[in-house]
Amino acid sequence: MTAEILSILMFATTFAFLLFGFPVAFTLAGTAILFAIYASFANFLSADFLALIPSKIFGTMTNELLVAVPLFVFMGLILEKSRIAEELLETVANLFGKIKGGLGFTVIIVGTLLAASTGIVGATVVTMGLLTLPTMIKWKYDKKLASGLICASGTLGQIIPPSIVLILLSDVLQGAYSQSQLLQGKIPSNPISTIDLFAGAILPGILLVSLYCLWQIIIIYFKPDYAPAINSKKKPFTLKTLNIILLPIILIVLVLGSILLGIATPTEAASIGAVGAIVLTILKKSFSVEILKKSALDTTKISSMIFLILISAKIFSLVFIGLEGREMLTLFINQIPGGTVGAMLFLMILIFFLGFFLDFIQIIFTIIPIIGPILLQMDINPLWFGIMIAVNLQTSFLTPPFGFALFYFRGIAPASIKTTDIYKGVMPFVAIQLIVLLLIAKFPQIALWLPEILY
Repeated sequence: MTAEILSILMFATTFAFLLFGFPVAFTLAGTAILFAIYASFANFLSADFLALIPSKIFGTMTNELLVAVPLFVFMGLILEKSRIAEELLETVANLFGKIKGGLGFTVIIVGTLLAASTGIVGATVVTMGLLTLPTMIKWKYDKKLASGLICASGTLGQIIPPSIVLILLSDVLQGAYSQSQLLQGKIPSNPISTIDLFAGAILPGILLVSLYCLWQIIIIYFKPDYAPAINSKKKPFTLKTLNIILLPIILIVLVLGSILLGIATPTEAASIGAVGAIVLTILKKSFSVEILKKSALDTTKISSMIFLILISAKIFSLVFIGLEGREMLTLFINQIPGGTVGAMLFLMILIFFLGFFLDFIQIIFTIIPIIGPILLQMDINPLWFGIMIAVNLQTSFLTPPFGFALFYFRGIAPASIKTTDIYKGVMPFVAIQLIVLLLIAKFPQIALWLPEILY
C-alpha cells in the first residue's frame, strides 16, 4: 500500500461515515487522526507532521473575519424570534391583495428581504411555511408549487449577502489561492476578500430572484388554477405598514452598504447588524430578555458547530495533503479532457452531486481546500471561481434526499403534502439555479462587473 492509496481510503472512509449519519466534526478529525497515526507507523508520514495540527487550529481561531459568523447568526435569530419576519410577511401579503399568484410573489419577495437580513435558511423556511402554507392550501394553491416556492425562497440567504456561506468560502478561497501561488513559486497574496464575494454575489442573487418570479408568471399564465388570487380584504396602506417594510430595509442597507462602500469590514458590519437588530426590536416593542437569552444560546450552538467542523476539516485536509493526496488529484485533474474548462466542469459536477448527501459546510471545508489550489493554478479568476461554487452550493439545500430546506419544510408541512410533492416542487427551482450557474459560466461579468465598478 502507498501513501496515495491510503489518502483515497481515508476520503472514502470519511464519506461512508458521513452517509451513515455520524457527526461531521468528529468524523473528519477522528478519521484523519487515525489514518495519520497508522501512516506514521507505516512510515508513510512523519510523526512530527502531526505537530502542525495545533498551528492550524490556532490560525483558524485567531482569524478576525470568522467573528462575523456568530454576529450575523445572532442578528438573524433576533429578527426571527422577535416576530419581525412574521410582520413583514403578513404586510407584504396584504400589499399584493387580490393579485393572481400574489401569495407566491410575497414568498419570493419576503424570502429575498429575509435573506439579506437573516441569512438563516431554517428560520426563513419555517417562518414562511408556518405563515403562508395554511393560506396557500386554503385557497387551493398547487401543493408542489407552494412547497417549491417556500423551500427555494428560503435558501436565498445562501447567495444574497451578507451570507455566512460567502464568509466561510472567502476564508477557504484565500488559503487555497495562497497555496496555489506557493505551488507555482510565487509570493502569496489575497486577491479575493469577503467584500469582493459579497459584491460579486449581488447580481447573481438578483438574477435568481428574477427567474423565480418569471417561473411564477409562467405558471400563472399556463396553469392559473395553480396560483389563484386570495379573496381577502385588503387593508389600507398606513404609516405602520411603511415602518414594518422600511425598518428591515434600512438595517440591510446599513449592514451591506457599509461593507460594499468600504466603511466597515464584514466583522464590523456584522456587529452593526447585531446591535441594529436589537434596536429594531426595541423600536417595534417586541424586545425581551427571554428573546435575547434564546438568541444568544442558539447562536452559541450554531457557531460552535460551524467552528468545530472548520477545525476538523483543517485537520482532515492537512493529513490528506501529507499523504500526497493532492499530488494524486493534480495528476488526475490534469488528465481530464478540455483543460481548464474540463477541470472546472468536473468540480461543478462533483459539488452538485455531493450536495445530494453533504451540506454546504462539509463541502466547503473538505473539497475546496484540496481541489481549489489545483484549479486556481490554471489562471482561473478566483472571484468568478468563488461565485460559481457559491451558486452551486445553494442547490445542496434543495436536492433530495438530504437537502436541509426540504427537512425544515417537511417538519412543518401537513400530512396532506407528501414528501414526493416537496421533491417535485423544488425540481424547477433546482433547474433555475443550474441555469444561473450556466449563465455565470458563459458570462463571467455577471459576477465580476459590480466588484470591478466598486473597487
